Amino acid sequence: MKVKRNTVARTTILELITKSKVALSQPEIQKIVIGLCDRVTIYRVLERLVKEDLIHKIVTPDGIVKFARCSHDNENHIHTHNHIHFNCEKCLAVTCLENIEPIFNLPKNYITKEVNFTLSGFCPNCI
Repeated sequence: MKVKRNTVARTTILELITKSKVALSQPEIQKIVIGLCDRVTIYRVLERLVKEDLIHKIVTPDGIVKFARCSHDNENHIHTHNHIHFNCEKCLAVTCLENIEPIFNLPKNYITKEVNFTLSGFCPNCI
């Protein structure tokens, strides 16, 4: 059994993402936690948190990778990240829209493993 190390960087980054109402990119996180650790450590922490299923990745239409918290209640709950993400073209905020799931029909012999569905437009703050 692998022991999970709970470092200051891991704790700080997870708390930052958990409290954020929008998804954050690695450079955005780096600006906020300036001096705590270097960008390589931030990258490793983010990858670890994704692997531990505590956060998930979102790729914006511009190809920027952002990270948001997972919203499951307990460790035994199996969840997916197959919800819609909204990318505001004005303020560039990326928001998870948890209660809206995309619906589509795939041809036979295709199996969906993961969905990365991003809508672009203007958020309520920018209209």
